[in-house]
Amino acid sequence: MAITRDSRSQRAEQAGIGLRLPHLAEVVATHPSVGWFEIHPENFLPNPHATELLLDVARDYPISIHTVGVSVGSAHGLDVAHLERFARFVERLNPFLVSGHLAWSTAHGQYLNDLLPLPYDEKTLRLVAEQLARVEDRLGRRLLLENPSTYVGFAHSTMTEVEFLNELVSRTGCRLLCDVSNIFVSGHNMGHDPYEYIDRLPSSAVGELHLGGFTPEEDEATPGRTVLIDTHADSIHDSVWPLYAHALRRLGAAPTLIEWDNDIPTLARLVSEADRADGVRSHVLEAHRAAC
Repeated sequence: MAITRDSRSQRAEQAGIGLRLPHLAEVVATHPSVGWFEIHPENFLPNPHATELLLDVARDYPISIHTVGVSVGSAHGLDVAHLERFARFVERLNPFLVSGHLAWSTAHGQYLNDLLPLPYDEKTLRLVAEQLARVEDRLGRRLLLENPSTYVGFAHSTMTEVEFLNELVSRTGCRLLCDVSNIFVSGHNMGHDPYEYIDRLPSSAVGELHLGGFTPEEDEATPGRTVLIDTHADSIHDSVWPLYAHALRRLGAAPTLIEWDNDIPTLARLVSEADRADGVRSHVLEAHRAAC
């Protein structure tokens, strides 16, 4: 049965999971008890069979599309051909959310399999605002921008990341995807308070939350120091769940996604992570109602 607008809204109140190709057939066959799915269009654009299965999923679940290939921060401009493929895919799926990254991943026509950081200054602000507007004009809808995981900074940045995001929202009216795990990772790596970061986000602009696993590694440049790498290769760390609860209290109960892209576990384990997110959300909402 196709989902209605009301059931779509109700499902989005449950946590979703990232739908990766190894689980696609199992999802079609078993209809797991999760609220919604998010997909990377770059996994489906070259795979017509997978796209047909995804359309089956979309009849029963809300779908969010999260691009890793539309590079709004690229100094060499947008890949217009990829943007067109992406836009047609969005039109075909009609997702309830569309998102991308505050990062760059293309240069001189070459795609780099990474999400690379930006300097936070006026020049970058104008570039991102202009290219975001072009993407949204082609999509005919908002593209939520995700805060990155950070390992290095630029000496010539004139503002912090959260200041940059606030100014971008102020100038463009754009929407944000708050990746709670990225904030935790960046806070550890760059020495800032992740709770303060969340407190300074423009709460009315946040339309989605992400949670993903990270991997600690020794910093080869600084022996004895640990760096957190946003690998999406493990369960959500226990230290991130209190930060997620804080984000819900501060930003509101936006749709929440569990990301797991490497060393992909069973579908049942992903569903259990989504259930834990639902439990945290319910606890925060119940505490809020009791306090009112």
